[in-house]
Amino acid sequence: MTTPGRLPEPYGHNGGANLADILERVLDKGVVIAGDIRINLLDIELLTIKLRLIVASVDKAKEMGIDWWEDDPALSSRARRDELARENAELRERLAQLEPARVQEETS
Repeated sequence: MTTPGRLPEPYGHNGGANLADILERVLDKGVVIAGDIRINLLDIELLTIKLRLIVASVDKAKEMGIDWWEDDPALSSRARRDELARENAELRERLAQLEPARVQEETS
């Protein structure tokens, strides 16, 4: 005679957990998922894909030294302003180089 398998106890101190509790714990600690996908044909490697996924809060990511979004103009208004200021300075420099040549042509 077999007995039905016992289900695991729910997660948490008081016997239950909700998605917010689990998400808070994952973001607080961080989770790293890594894997490689390789496609070979007759022992010849045709394709290798390396996957790395980190799920963490912004504070935890910064603590680990990950802050690429701060320098990405698509994600950061500060980075967008910095890029526009750099581009503006480059254009002004190019214009300043062209202006003296134009003034000399006009006086000749």
